[in-house]
Amino acid sequence: MAGHNVPIHPSVSTGPSDPLAGVHPLPLENGDRLTRREFERRYTARSDIKKAELIEGVVHMPSPVRFAGHAEPHGVILAWLVTYCAFTPGVRAADNATVRLDLDNEPQPDALLRIEPQAGGRSRLSEDDYVEGSPELIIEIAASSATYDLHDKLRAYRRNGVQEYLVWRVYEKRLDWFVLTDDEYRPLAPNTDGLLHSRIFPGLRLAVEALLAGDVAQVLAGLQTGVNTPEHLAFVERLQARA
Repeated sequence: MAGHNVPIHPSVSTGPSDPLAGVHPLPLENGDRLTRREFERRYTARSDIKKAELIEGVVHMPSPVRFAGHAEPHGVILAWLVTYCAFTPGVRAADNATVRLDLDNEPQPDALLRIEPQAGGRSRLSEDDYVEGSPELIIEIAASSATYDLHDKLRAYRRNGVQEYLVWRVYEKRLDWFVLTDDEYRPLAPNTDGLLHSRIFPGLRLAVEALLAGDVAQVLAGLQTGVNTPEHLAFVERLQARA
């Protein structure tokens, strides 16, 4: 009746934009098969869960993080990426950022490196501050080759056009750097200087033996040789010209 306030049940949507608005979300469990929208709804409602991923439509929630097996290597990779960004305007690094790849995949990679869209990058930030699209480089810290990082997640990254994918298998003391070539991931081989050179980010160099040995100073020294090259300078100039 006109002029009367009609009470609305809290579980009923008040607008056409989201028919699930106000509905109490179901729990988020490891192994759930969900749409990306439902995954986000349940994940957002669980402030106690620090990391969950949707990979090929299946929810994955990692176990507690060990220091030497994950946290410390993770920190070294971030130092390496952030140092590169300090010398490369237009490139940004992130730690554990949620990435909306496609309708079945919303990973939260350990680290990523992306080119800003105004400088020609393939991903962008959404209005609610998530990465949408494919970052140019994604890095995962894995326990061994048995992890889904080298199986379901690798296939999702390849299919969505992530140009470079680096997996550090800590317990096996091995690092795999894949480059997307002809729609397939192919391993990147060291140059004559013994360093791995990124194909997408000129100057981004990695001393793998030093990394596996825990020699962080040597890892950063190898990177410094890269950011002092004419190739890196030309890359920075191209980014600035596009921006």
